[in-house]
Amino acid sequence: ARGIISTMSVEAEVLLQEAKENIEAAQNYRSELQQRLNGLSQARKQVRGSASQTRETLRRHFQDLQAAVRRLLSERLSTLLHEVDVIEEDSVRPLDDCQKLIEQGISTADELLREGEAAIRCSITEKEDKLGSFTKKALHIQLDSLPEVPALVDVPFLSAQLDDSLLHAVRERAARHASVASHPPVQIVELVEQPGGVLVRWCKVDEDFAVQDYRLQFRRSNVAQYEEAYVGGESEFLVLHLDPHTDHLFRVCARGEGRTEWSPWSVPQTGCTTLAPHEWSPGTEGFILSSRRNVAMRSESLPSLGKVLYSSAPTYFCGQTLTFKMSAVGEVDKRDSLGVCVDDRGGVESLQRDAAVCVSTKGAVFVNGKEMTNQLPAMTAGSAVTFDMEVVNLFPINNNPGEGGTFKLRVTIGSGNREVVFDWLLEQAVDCLFFGCSFTHAGWKVLVF
Repeated sequence: ARGIISTMSVEAEVLLQEAKENIEAAQNYRSELQQRLNGLSQARKQVRGSASQTRETLRRHFQDLQAAVRRLLSERLSTLLHEVDVIEEDSVRPLDDCQKLIEQGISTADELLREGEAAIRCSITEKEDKLGSFTKKALHIQLDSLPEVPALVDVPFLSAQLDDSLLHAVRERAARHASVASHPPVQIVELVEQPGGVLVRWCKVDEDFAVQDYRLQFRRSNVAQYEEAYVGGESEFLVLHLDPHTDHLFRVCARGEGRTEWSPWSVPQTGCTTLAPHEWSPGTEGFILSSRRNVAMRSESLPSLGKVLYSSAPTYFCGQTLTFKMSAVGEVDKRDSLGVCVDDRGGVESLQRDAAVCVSTKGAVFVNGKEMTNQLPAMTAGSAVTFDMEVVNLFPINNNPGEGGTFKLRVTIGSGNREVVFDWLLEQAVDCLFFGCSFTHAGWKVLVF
């Protein structure tokens, strides 16, 4: 009996465990289905919402178009009616003048007739004088001179010249005017957070759409108005000066080759950055910073003593790309350089020191103060220098601490179309780094992002 009970207990345990597993699986299954329902709801909301917005856009556009066409036709009608009025007035005026002349002649003839009849009827004593006076007056009036009345063929006969060409052209253009697209030709494919910004990447999804330019806009999630960020031929752009931990919406559209209008906008994507922006440290003698502290300018020359300007905090992390862009250049000094360092120690005149990697303004690369044989192009106004780093080894690389560090970073420095790749050995692991620059003479101006 005990054996039977023991066997039943084991079977019950197995069944209980299976039941728990099935319940957990059912819960997970239900959760997954609920997520898919939410996804379907968002998809339906996007279709319904975009359809409603498209209807409203089409109605508004065609109402504006109808009003504009009505206004243009009304203006044209007013012009033609005014033209009829002018022709009518100019044509009737000489006819009126001729009519006045004829009416004046009829009045004169009536008066002459009355005088002639009176002269004939007068007494014999007065007849000779009256007839003589009447004859002189008749000769003076020139009864054989008649004003010329224009023939009807010489008088304007106004008419409206109408045809169906406009209606035909409008009908043909109206049949092809505007279109409805189910998918925008361009979509955002990736949003990558950067210090103080977001790198937006997009691609063309309509193979038949020949792109001439792209257009990127963004806005804060709680603001209705979008801001212009970029117009050009590239398929990615780094949007800077964004507030950290704040959602922003991004959208992109394109313009086809030979076209003036832009395509529909892509589906807006939400992104944000949790990384603090790269900033230069304020208060360093000899340097002036921009309001956002991402641009530094050497304001005075100190040939006898260089000065290093560091970042306000160690904001560079491995896996990111750090970019220095030269806005302006000054007189060159061999100590001038810019790069990345472990600390922001003072009392040094250049970044060409230990615990730092840097590039001189002449293009020389220094690792822990030692110059490498590989060089990059010399810096000029408008040139950019990029630093990329990745962790290679977190463990001791040899048994003799005096022969090298215990932490290895793979460093790639690029400038122009050239780059230098090397391993940087450090004594201890670091997860964030400072950046800095040192210029001896005034005129140097550098932007960091």
